[in-house]
Amino acid sequence: MSQSIVGVDVGGTFTDLFLFDAAARSFRTAKVPSQRGNESAGFMQGLGVLGAVDSFGAIVHGTTVGTNSLLERRGSRIGVITTRGFRDVLEMRRRDRRQTWGLWGDFTPIADRDMRLEVDERTLADGRIHTAVDVAAVRAAAETLKAKGAEALAIIFINAYANADNEKLALAAARAVWPNEHVSASHEVLPEIREFERASTTALNAYLQPVVGNYLAKLEGALADNNFHGTFHIVQSNGGVMSTATARRLPVRTALSGPAAGVIAAAAIARACGQDNIITGDLGGTSFDVSVVAGGKASLAAQTVIDFGMVIRTPMIEITTIGAGGGSIASVDRGGLLQVGPESAGSVPGPACYGQGNDRPTLTDAHVVLGRINAARPIGGKLAQLDVEAARRAILTHVGAPLQLDVMQAAEAIVRVADARMAGAIRLVSVERGHDPAKFAAMPFGGGGALHVGALIKEIGLKCAVVPRFPGVTSALGCVIADLRHDQVQTVNLMVDGLDTEALAARMTAAGREAYAVVDAAGIAVERIDVNFELDMHYLGQTHTVAVPLPVTLSAEGVALDVASLRAAFDRAYAAAFGRLLPGIPIRIVSLRTAAIGRRPAFDLSAFAPGPDASLEKAAKGSRPVWCGGAWRETRVLSRLDLPAGAVIEGPAVLEQPDATIFIDSDLQGRVDALGNVIVERMS
Repeated sequence: MSQSIVGVDVGGTFTDLFLFDAAARSFRTAKVPSQRGNESAGFMQGLGVLGAVDSFGAIVHGTTVGTNSLLERRGSRIGVITTRGFRDVLEMRRRDRRQTWGLWGDFTPIADRDMRLEVDERTLADGRIHTAVDVAAVRAAAETLKAKGAEALAIIFINAYANADNEKLALAAARAVWPNEHVSASHEVLPEIREFERASTTALNAYLQPVVGNYLAKLEGALADNNFHGTFHIVQSNGGVMSTATARRLPVRTALSGPAAGVIAAAAIARACGQDNIITGDLGGTSFDVSVVAGGKASLAAQTVIDFGMVIRTPMIEITTIGAGGGSIASVDRGGLLQVGPESAGSVPGPACYGQGNDRPTLTDAHVVLGRINAARPIGGKLAQLDVEAARRAILTHVGAPLQLDVMQAAEAIVRVADARMAGAIRLVSVERGHDPAKFAAMPFGGGGALHVGALIKEIGLKCAVVPRFPGVTSALGCVIADLRHDQVQTVNLMVDGLDTEALAARMTAAGREAYAVVDAAGIAVERIDVNFELDMHYLGQTHTVAVPLPVTLSAEGVALDVASLRAAFDRAYAAAFGRLLPGIPIRIVSLRTAAIGRRPAFDLSAFAPGPDASLEKAAKGSRPVWCGGAWRETRVLSRLDLPAGAVIEGPAVLEQPDATIFIDSDLQGRVDALGNVIVERMS
């Protein structure tokens, strides 16, 4: 079996690929246009650029199919079977609203009310069965929903987290009459307290099952047609990798698949170059995704909100997204204010400079007009030449004329507004969460991230920026280096006082072995499988919990647990979160979280080190005028991949490579480190 592994990240504008051959310690990259609505075509085209598909040993895919389906409401038509009296949980939500002020708001749940049917059953909060489920009614409800056109089914019973027996009987009854495999039950998706979050996550899982399932089936069919015999896996939103079988069963875990892979790669690159604290900024064609890596570890959130009223409660890397990508459209609103995004031109028709029919300006058009993007050498291989005049016309017509600015002033204003929006997103994940930006380095990636690095350093006060060796394909690299991971959660609802530690340890042992088995069966070679345990705990009377990692291991005999170490772990976690303890108040254990992590062989980033033939002379590509600070300045242009380690480039300068462009502003400098990263910092 080949030892080559390919990471594939399908974005809104480009599909990025990274191939690593472990035997030869070599790698190749590729960037091809995405085909919206037919993402598998761009996927296969990219693989073809890298080589024969039958020569690859493994393919790991980060996908935005699930994310886009949720954001654009393009999922399947679903039906819901629930406990009598609870059909409106999805619509009532937490009684939140889009705007804080005002009496009006709107929300349309993903399942219409006539597609949410009730049956008789009742499980109490302590797990006792009060009313057995009416399986005949379940079958009839499933038949009714099928006749109404439902493509997938969600079964959500009250308190099923405490005892799933009624839900299991209903699941068997529904599957006996349902025409496909797209049936989700809440005890399989999220056996955790919080009725709305469990209902929302289960319903969204069903909503995505046909979409993600059909997409994966199309990809697997195309791979089979090309004689691919290796393993094919999917990146999860938690930054781990799962099998396609798990992705079909739990597609809700792919909601932030592509961006999560980028954060995993960024964290690995940062650790390798001695930066433990970084703020990632992935600027693609449609969005800017921001995340914090503190102490070398990405931040995981227990739940996320994809869009208003669409809550997913499953472990995800904390990522904040704004609509400010290279294809984001610039416009002047009715109040005379310049806006950039969230609407995007995407890959088709794309920015005005693509010459494919769009006449509205985008952020990419502004960079082209300012001379920062080389119109003669666009990234991605989609076009041979960019149309600078089309970009100028679009900017002048839609921004310059309404604001009474000339074309250069208007282009610079577009970039500044985008910079301000990106800075706001970075402050949201740093300053507002107690992090000092001066202690963090930025890591911009994606095709356009490094064009804004100087502005972000200056505006936010970041200590420096680390631009990866291949910023345009960083998320694809993350697919290659991500570990396998399977997360489980179950509500236990126990008091620490009088805790039966043997019973809890037995539950932990069973959960750990179950999670271990899922990773072990995935079919990807790993060096070892670690099982980590975490408890959600709080003081009695509190609503929110703190995550408490437990210093225990899963051995052949199981898990050993004692109350003293459990209390000490809670004290550490609570003090770290809130700065003080509340002695004398009883402590409750709400949920048990289990994570099995299959550690893959570490990727040696020294493979990216500049070669012995790299030199400043070889990298020099002349100069061109670039608009900087309100005037044209003759600016050095260098081939980034030909720069030697230790090279120092004073700004202004433009560093070009096939997958991205780096703009080093005046009063900044770039320094190439031993791994080929460019460290951008203020001149001393």
